[in-house]
Amino acid sequence: MSNQPYLVKLALRLAAGLAKMPPAALEKHRSFILTQQQADGGFSGRDGGSDLYYTGFAVRSLGILGGVEKQECIQISRFLRQFQIDNLSTIDLLSWLYCALIIQASGGEDLLSEAPENWNSQISRNLERLRTNDGGYAKSEQGALGSTYHTFLVVLIYQLIGLEIPGQNDLIQFLYDRQRDDGGFVEITPMKRSGTNPTAAAVATLMILNSMDDELKEDVREFLTQVKSSEGGFQANTRIPFADGLSTFTGLLTAQDLDLDLTSLVDRSQLMKFMTEWLEFPTGGFRGASWDEQADVEYTFYGLGVLALLST
Repeated sequence: MSNQPYLVKLALRLAAGLAKMPPAALEKHRSFILTQQQADGGFSGRDGGSDLYYTGFAVRSLGILGGVEKQECIQISRFLRQFQIDNLSTIDLLSWLYCALIIQASGGEDLLSEAPENWNSQISRNLERLRTNDGGYAKSEQGALGSTYHTFLVVLIYQLIGLEIPGQNDLIQFLYDRQRDDGGFVEITPMKRSGTNPTAAAVATLMILNSMDDELKEDVREFLTQVKSSEGGFQANTRIPFADGLSTFTGLLTAQDLDLDLTSLVDRSQLMKFMTEWLEFPTGGFRGASWDEQADVEYTFYGLGVLALLST
């Protein structure tokens, strides 16, 4: 179990949480997700047209809602075959690889069966071109500063392609250097104010690299108390006065991953009310925040994720 990729362990955990909920309460979300599937087999975001990023979230959501069915696998595979994986950006590559893993695990085809023998080594070479002098990874080869978020994505990709992450000590130091006095972590070096999502990315990466300690855990707990919203969820940072679905999911996940005392961080009934009365649409899907007017597959994954974590 411990050797499973982080995303796989997370998916199993979320699926187990949702399995405790009434199926009727979840079916509307599966139906909503499938309405976002396009003729080419991919899934769209708010701008329309199939997109690997949103397809990744759709497939992840279908996976934790009980699995991807055979016909869905066939359609999604058709979309994925359009892409050359050695030409994809980091985030699109992660989406593609994880979709391919879910398709195969669901009884669909092995989309990597015809890949060259050293396909994962080529991906590693591409990723290392994004390595920056500070020890992290940038969004593009033109980036001079490492990004906490993109470093996390690269680590997830290395897990999915089955290769060791190069220069792990430099990577760990890069993440330590992104911590700020408020206890959280920032996205890039010049930033002074920590964010919930960079903190979650840093914590997850440090846990993968076995580099969390009790002092760091206490720092993160203190930061999470600062971004806890009166609505019941978590804010993106201390300057944003409202909670959102993404930050609520990553904040709650981080707290659970670190085995923090949730009673001091989360009022479960208030958080459930926030999710089901403010973010969840009665017809299926979740919006990003209380002011948002539209659901999409990304925020639906975060919404389902919060419900699953609250059920565990």
